[in-house]
Amino acid sequence: MSRRKFIGSMVSGLAMTAAGVLPIWAQRPKVPRLVIVGGAEDRLKDRIILRKFSDYCGGPQAKIRIITAASGDPQGVWQSYREAFHALGVSDVDRLPIDDRESAQSAAVQAEILQADGIFMSGGDQSKLMAILWDSLAYQSLHQSFHMNACCIGGTSAGAAVMSRHMIAQGPSVLRPSKEAVETDIGLGFLSQAVVDQHFSERRRLPRLLSTLAMRPDLLGVGIDEDTALVIERGEGIEVIGQGTVTLVDPSQMQSNVDDLETLDQIEMLGVQLHLLPAGHRYTVKSVGQGTKSAPLRRAIERLVAVGPIRA
Repeated sequence: MSRRKFIGSMVSGLAMTAAGVLPIWAQRPKVPRLVIVGGAEDRLKDRIILRKFSDYCGGPQAKIRIITAASGDPQGVWQSYREAFHALGVSDVDRLPIDDRESAQSAAVQAEILQADGIFMSGGDQSKLMAILWDSLAYQSLHQSFHMNACCIGGTSAGAAVMSRHMIAQGPSVLRPSKEAVETDIGLGFLSQAVVDQHFSERRRLPRLLSTLAMRPDLLGVGIDEDTALVIERGEGIEVIGQGTVTLVDPSQMQSNVDDLETLDQIEMLGVQLHLLPAGHRYTVKSVGQGTKSAPLRRAIERLVAVGPIRA
C-alpha cells in the first residue's frame, strides 16, 4: 500500500464511529438546513437537538455563532449555550454582539455571520429580535449565509417564531379560534409559505395557530412542541427530532366565515387538514407517495422545503 493510500485509510478509519457509520457532518456536502425548535430544548443531558445541530454545522470543527438579542438575559443565555456546545465538543462557539440596531449594522458582525457554519437564535421576545434585525446588515447576511454558504440556521422559541415571513408576534393561547385574536408581524422570511408557533402542545396553542390561519389561509401552519425540532432541508425533505411532535395545519382547502365576523368572534373553519409528525420520523418529497391519501402531506412538505427569496 502506498503512503498516500495508507494515510487516506487511517483518516477514513478515524472518521468512522464505533458503529462503523460516518457522522452526519462527514457523510456528504452540507445542504442549507433550518433547525426550528419549539423551545425548552435539553441543554444539560442528552442534548439531542443541539447535538444534531452541531453535526449539521460540520461537527466538532464547526464555527457556531449564537444570537441572544431576543433574551432579557443575553449573557446568562449565552453562557448556557456555550457550556452546552463545549460539552458536545464544539470549541469555536461565540456570541454575536447584536444587542441593538447599531450593532446589527456592524461590518464585523456581518463578517462573522458570513464565515459561520451555524447560527443559533435563542428564545425571548420575537418582536424585540425583529426590531433589532429588520433590514439590517445582520439580517441580509443571515440570508446570504443560508442561501449561498449553506449555513445551518437554528432558533428556539422566539428564535423559531422569526423563521417565517409572516410571524406570530404575540397573542393569548385562546380556547377557541377567534377572529383577530393574534397579533402578527414580519419575520426573517426563511419560510415564505408557512407560519410557526412554538411551545405548541404544552401551551395548547392549536386554537391560536388556527386563529392566525383563518386570517391567512394561504399559509401552512407549523406547531412545534417543546424539546422538539423541525429540521428542514431546502429542496429535499423534513425531519422531526427531539421528544415531541410537529403539527402541520393546512387551511388551503378551508371554508370559513371569518370575513363576516366581528373581532374576537368564534370562527367556523371547515375542511382544514392536519398532520401530526412525531419525533424520529423523516419525510422527503421523493419518499412521500403520490396517492390520494399521501398527496396532502406531500404538498405540505413541498411548501416547507421550497426555496424562498434571498432577502438581501
